Amino acid sequence: MPGLDGLRALSVLAVLAYHFNLNMVPGGLLGVGIFFVLSGYLITDQLIAHWKQYKRLDLKDFWIRRARRLLPAMFTMLAFVALWLSLFDQARLIALKGDFLSAALYFNNWWLIFHKVSYFESFGPPSPIGHLWSLAVEEQFYLIWPLVLTILLRIVPQRGKIFLIALIGATASALIMAILYAPGMDPSRVYYGTDTRIFALLIGAALSVIWPSQSITANISRRSRNILDLTGGIGLVIIILMMGWTNEYGDYLYYGGLVLLSIISAIVIAVLAHPLSRLARLMGCSPLRWIGVRSYSLYIWHYPIIILSSPTVDNSSSILRMIVQFGVSLLLAALSWKYIEEPIRNGLLGKLWRKLSMNPKLTYQRLLSIIAVSPLIFLTLSCNNYADSSVSAKPTSETTVQNTKDQSSASSQSKNEETIVPTTPPAAVPITPNSANQTNHDQTAKEESGKGFTAIGDSVILDAAPFLEKNLPGIVIDGKVGRQMVQAQEVVNQLKANGKLGNCVIIELGTNGAFNSEELRTLLSSLSEVQQIFLVNTRVPRKWQDTVNSALKEVAAEYRNATLIDWYSASQGKENFFTKDGVHLQQEGAKFYADLVTKAMFNETRTIIKFAPL
Repeated sequence: MPGLDGLRALSVLAVLAYHFNLNMVPGGLLGVGIFFVLSGYLITDQLIAHWKQYKRLDLKDFWIRRARRLLPAMFTMLAFVALWLSLFDQARLIALKGDFLSAALYFNNWWLIFHKVSYFESFGPPSPIGHLWSLAVEEQFYLIWPLVLTILLRIVPQRGKIFLIALIGATASALIMAILYAPGMDPSRVYYGTDTRIFALLIGAALSVIWPSQSITANISRRSRNILDLTGGIGLVIIILMMGWTNEYGDYLYYGGLVLLSIISAIVIAVLAHPLSRLARLMGCSPLRWIGVRSYSLYIWHYPIIILSSPTVDNSSSILRMIVQFGVSLLLAALSWKYIEEPIRNGLLGKLWRKLSMNPKLTYQRLLSIIAVSPLIFLTLSCNNYADSSVSAKPTSETTVQNTKDQSSASSQSKNEETIVPTTPPAAVPITPNSANQTNHDQTAKEESGKGFTAIGDSVILDAAPFLEKNLPGIVIDGKVGRQMVQAQEVVNQLKANGKLGNCVIIELGTNGAFNSEELRTLLSSLSEVQQIFLVNTRVPRKWQDTVNSALKEVAAEYRNATLIDWYSASQGKENFFTKDGVHLQQEGAKFYADLVTKAMFNETRTIIKFAPL
């Protein structure tokens, strides 16, 4: 079925585009969903064909063949990544010990869930093996589904009933996803979970029950053939459009969008599996088929190549770097397929074992070699353990910092001139009087220039807090590590209740993940009584940066009392402002940030905008 190889190629190329951060394919992650449906179809198709021939399932043989197909390539890649990190980044290798173990034992998705590791919203260097969660989902399916199918084939051998049971299971999985998904929050839990993603595999399995590849009739009319190709073509176009229009933060994905993708994928698979499909012939062309045959290898290798050869701070896309990374990924995939996967799948390990068994002397020499190398392995592990114990970890608990200085009962006249956001890096902003005739009362106002201002943000606002308090004495700063936009409304309500919400509010959120425009509109609408709102956009070398900044720009333009502070543009090219993660601020960056925000508090005549608390 060469057409299915073409679909594999399309899917893996979409995933690569997603990991390359190509804006034209924001929904490239949907390629994984297509793989799930394909796997469900092909695996169940093999199992049912075996049952028809032998009236039983040889599960031991099935699992051995799966292990022989999947494990060698993955273990080779894991060994390569471990060696690379041991040479160039030992601290990172130590931090990823659990990831390596869970990937090797195929429970990586649950490891990530239980340790609250986000696929979409994470800081620091990403894990070069973070893509193996999907293989864990598939392998868990390979372990459990053959057992379930064996029972079903014995109890309810009718295809219609098995088809219905598979669809009931898929429906239950889709409902779990919809129930567990929380709009505006990181969707990693429902994205990783076997329980919330198995619907795609079950939809593929259901298709194989009613559309087994060995039973598809090749005797169809010209009209039926045209309908077949038209249906598959429309489905393929819809999939491509979804990849171009979707992103990982779309609520509809988790409320049925991924289910829709799976159903359309099943329809396309049914067409491509048909021997008379012209679409299958097109999708099975040589270039696509070559990539499709090696799609597993390409999926295995591309992500560590991208992560290990990309800078941590720079979020921009380098065409040359992507071309090199893609070329290296293709090369390693081809080598893996030719020299590791195919030979082992065709019995290489058995041949080697027989050769060793027939030559006891050779076996003895190999054993001596292993014994000789063991002390080196032990020494390496000991060094790693020593390094691990000597590393002092930073506190991970969330920290809330609030400036709760009493508000002055005096208030001065409010000014509503529009704030001009500087497009060039601002110097330190002196708070100067408007005229030479400034009185002592004005000097007092200068010293309390931050009264009436409230800043709500995350760890970035905490980095800048000392400098903001220096520039704007009396400002109330409510920052919390890891805070997201969805939590902002609760903070606003609490500040209002405590009488600490000023009439000028700074909102700095978006560092820790995306949000939709409606969430921001709801927040700003609740601040309708505030005279001025300053929205600070973000610089974060992660996928959600552009989503956040677009939402802030769009919504800020809709509210007369909202002004956008363009931190993203002002910090362009200032790598020295940031720590290694490219997000949190060094002292120089924190001062620059505070000065930028402070300058936005002044109108064109540099008059201090003073507001009383609400």
